[in-house]
Amino acid sequence: MRRILALAGAAMILAGPAHAQDFTFKMGHAASSKHLFQTGLDIFAEKVAEKTDGKVKIEVYGDRQLGDDKQLLEGLQIGVIDGALVSAPVLPLVIGATSFDALQLPFVVSSYEGLAEVLDSPVGQELLDTLDDKQIKGLGYVEAGQRHFLAKDKQVQSIEDFAGLKTRIVPIPLHKATWEAVGVNPIGMAYGEVYSALETGTIDAVEINLSSVQSESLYEPAKHVTKTGHYFWPGVIMMSGMSWNKLSDELKAALVEAGHETTREQYKIAADQEAETVAFLKEQGVEIGELEDIAAMQAKTKPVVDEWVKKDPLIQKFYDQFQGR
Repeated sequence: MRRILALAGAAMILAGPAHAQDFTFKMGHAASSKHLFQTGLDIFAEKVAEKTDGKVKIEVYGDRQLGDDKQLLEGLQIGVIDGALVSAPVLPLVIGATSFDALQLPFVVSSYEGLAEVLDSPVGQELLDTLDDKQIKGLGYVEAGQRHFLAKDKQVQSIEDFAGLKTRIVPIPLHKATWEAVGVNPIGMAYGEVYSALETGTIDAVEINLSSVQSESLYEPAKHVTKTGHYFWPGVIMMSGMSWNKLSDELKAALVEAGHETTREQYKIAADQEAETVAFLKEQGVEIGELEDIAAMQAKTKPVVDEWVKKDPLIQKFYDQFQGR
């Protein structure tokens, strides 16, 4: 009996190193499992498995199963959540990562391709590196889609039509300043509350990407889309510092590479999907139009951009990347 126990113990010791490099990390996001965020994290998980020869496995949890953006960020910081894909605008709000306001400057970025190029450049990496001081490791970006305007009861056609509309925003100072300049009545609200708020008339409208209108079925309570393309909506792929520090340098390098490749590939998917989403929404009876005087909206929000680029050198650097493009 003692011999059997001794052999079992020896086997466990020998087996230890073989399993010591195997890791399974749970990564969550706050969007629907039908959303582009799910697609992006699935791509990241596949690349991580490939580049680590299966030593690192990423399990993806959508539909707010691990919490909303705020809960995910807080969990990352204290290490109770391994990883997450969190909407970039929430980072200044929850953890004070103000440089991520760079990604929400109105009318600065005009194309998916241009944004992907900059996010995959040293400037994009600098943004990710600012998370190190927050006990978070930034690994890449996933795009939810260019933002437009969804209204419940009327088609917004001119700048005057925005006036006074109760509009859901993420309650960060940049968004508040932007939408006050446009002329709506901005209302801060959690993403998961938007459907019911539109349904009950608590809000009249929401600035949002079309992928979310589709995946969250927002086309049911609201039927009027105005394509404004005021800014994009990147999510940031992140891991908690505690989980990150469990990995060898070789595995860390593999995850960084997976993050960059995910950024490049997923942005192309997001760009290609826009037309398909428009077609789907039209089939659901959604009216989709353009803003007649988009230049007026751009002019109203330009002072906000001028103010915000002075708030952080990295915001200025990001802005400068798009001038003359």
